Parts: sequence; C-alpha cells; structure tokens
Amino acid sequence: MTPQSILEQDRYWLCNAQVPLCLFLPKHCPPTITPNSEKLVRVDIHIEEGMITEICASGDRPPSNEKDVYDMKGGQVWPTFVDIHTHLDKGHIWHRSQNPDGTFSGAIAASMEDGDRYWTADDLYRRMNFALKCSYAHGTTAIRTHLDFRGEETEVTWEVFQTLQQEWQGKIHLQAVSLSTLEELLTPEGRQSIDRLAEMGGILGGMPLMNPNLERQLSQVFPMAKERNLDLDFHTDENLNPEARTLYHVAKTAQNHQFQGQITCGHCCSLAVQPPEMVQETLEAVKAANIAIVSLPLCNLYLQDRQPGKTPTYRGVTLIQEMQQMGIPVMFASDNCRDPFFAFGDHDLLEVFNQTVRIAHLDIPYGNWPQAVTTIPGKIMKLPNPVAIAVGLPANLILFKGRRFTELLARSQHDRIVLRNGQPIDTTLPDYAELDRL
Repeated sequence: MTPQSILEQDRYWLCNAQVPLCLFLPKHCPPTITPNSEKLVRVDIHIEEGMITEICASGDRPPSNEKDVYDMKGGQVWPTFVDIHTHLDKGHIWHRSQNPDGTFSGAIAASMEDGDRYWTADDLYRRMNFALKCSYAHGTTAIRTHLDFRGEETEVTWEVFQTLQQEWQGKIHLQAVSLSTLEELLTPEGRQSIDRLAEMGGILGGMPLMNPNLERQLSQVFPMAKERNLDLDFHTDENLNPEARTLYHVAKTAQNHQFQGQITCGHCCSLAVQPPEMVQETLEAVKAANIAIVSLPLCNLYLQDRQPGKTPTYRGVTLIQEMQQMGIPVMFASDNCRDPFFAFGDHDLLEVFNQTVRIAHLDIPYGNWPQAVTTIPGKIMKLPNPVAIAVGLPANLILFKGRRFTELLARSQHDRIVLRNGQPIDTTLPDYAELDRL
C-alpha cells in the first residue's frame, strides 16, 4: 500500500504530526502535551468517515495496523484556509489590461476600462471559475469576494456569482459583498442593489471616502443594513494619507447606531502614517465597535508609495501587531490576483501568510498568527463549522512537509496534501491556457 493510498481509506491515523497550538479548538489539544518553542504540538489524529474522531499525544494512539497509519514525520497539519477578502470579478486580466504606472489611480482606470470592454457573463465565469480552481487546489474552503457595482450590468456579475456558488457548493463556501462608493449606494439603483443583495444572502459593502458628506452617508448606510439584517464590509483608508480616517468614522457610527451585525474593514493603511494619539483613538473606537480588520499586504505593498525612479519606503500594511495586542480580530487575505491592482498572486493563502510574516515581522514569535488565514476569518464569515482542528469536526485539513515554521515558509509547499472530508483531493492547478480565449 502506498502512503497516498492510506489517506484514501475510510479510517486511518495521521501520526507524528505537528499542529500550531492556536489552531485547536479550546480544550481539544491533549492536555499532556507540552508545546515546543514555536508553540507546535506533536499529535496523532484519527480520521474516520471524513471526521476527526480522536486526537492524542504522538505515540499514544492505540495499536493499529500499519496500513492504517500515515506518518507525517513531523510535518505540520493545518485546517483549510479561509480567504475573506478577494476580487474574483477583476482577476486574471493583467495580460489584456495592465496598470500603466503601478499606482492606485492607474489600477482603477485600467480596471474600469476592462469592465466596460470585456465583462460579459462568459468572460466573468471563465476567470472567476479559474480563480476558484486555484483556491481549491491550494486548500481554501471559503471565500468572500467583493463584486463591483456597475449599474445595470451588476445583475450579470451577480448571476455568474450565483451560478458558481451553486456549482462549487460543498467545495468552497462563497460569499458576495457589494462594492461601490457610499454615494452610489444611496441612489435609487443602489438601494435596489441592496435589496437584491439581501435576497442573495450577501454582505453590504462599500468604499467610504473622506468627504464633507461622510457622516451623512454612513448614517444612512447603517440603518439600511440593519433593516435588511446585513453584515457590513468596508474598504477603508487604502492610502498613505495621514488625514484619511474613514475607519474611525465607521467605528463611531457603528457605536452611535448600536449596530449588532458583524463589521469588517479592509486595508486601513493610513494608520501606519498617523500620530500615536490619533492611532490610539481609532483603535479604541474599532475595539468598542467590535470591528474585525483585514490586512491585504501583497496588494498594498505593490501599489503604495510607488513613484518613478524612487525606492518605496512604506510597507502598505496597517498596524496589525498593535491591533492584535488590543484584542481586535486581525486577518490576512489575497485581495486582487493578476489584475491592475496586483500583477501577481495565485489565490494561495500560504503565500499570503508567508509574505505577511516577512513584511510585518510576525516571526518572533509566530504566536497565534496562523489563525489570521483560518480560524478568525472562518468565524467572521459565520461558516457552519469552526475552521480549526478538533474531535467532531470534518477532516478538512492541509498536510505540509514543513516541520518548523522556517521550513514551512522557506519553500512553497507545492507538494502539500489537501484533505476534504478526510479524502485527498486533486491539487493540480489549472493551466493558464484555460484563459487564452479571453
């Protein structure tokens, strides 16, 4: 029997595996185990009929037939990934709509022109489906995507999304978020789109922009969400302007309206260039409003502080360490892939985690940061099952050969094994030739 064929059985043991302590549900890590210096614990995990049925200290498993044992040799086991901030409708258009100068304004202009020229149902379906194939092969189990509000054309995008949502059911849990300025949301067409979004079970999103009408706009958007029982997901302060404080205004409005739904805010980059007293005021408001934060370091590093002939000095990430220290939920996500906002990416959250660790110095110690691409976004997306490792949960797991974090993050782990309901899936990535008809 080959090692791979062991994983194709209805029941087997993953033995000699290492799991980051933070990825267990509380009280599901065997209490007799002492984590190592990187907070990794060595365990044996029993999987039966797609479920995790037992977890014990490595070597403490009951005697069993060796044909039922897959030796991890110290490799790490993680739950599958959750990608909480993406733009699937924009993805994989770089070859036809490049960003001429690599700036944020250049990205917006190129993306809008591409939408006007090419975004048919067939075009959207092919690119979005390609992205989902990549995500699935890398080990992602849930995705939230922002979908551009494009007036009457919006319905085409949402119909494609709903088709994919149905086709990928059971493989990837898909959520949709509307994406527009707040002023567009407040138009009659925008209000109709919100009703449509509510029918789809989506998330109300938007881009608050610093302007004299910001407080009025937010004070109208929050009641619209409350009336329809919608959670909120905003793009906030995606710039390096120290005067940009839309995150603060979102937080204060949430408190004023006693909003009980989940609020997620992405980017929040201007915090990194603001004075300490302003940062503290904002973070205290964010904490009080129970807002979760998504940092998108790959895209923001690519776009921000880009000037011809000048080496960038800003990293384009928000204050994720300070937020975590205050108990604010912090997550990382893919954002854009191979489009005018980010020319690279492959919908691989291990790459996102890897680069974020390096960019934001999250390695001494690694602590609970693996939760930022797994457990925390799973909770914020309100998925049916916790994204974690525990007895009684589906065996949706990723098996890595990397034993220590320095091994896990030094190589791509392209040879990872992804288990869905205890069974290995085909992790072959789609060929870029699938996009040649675009």
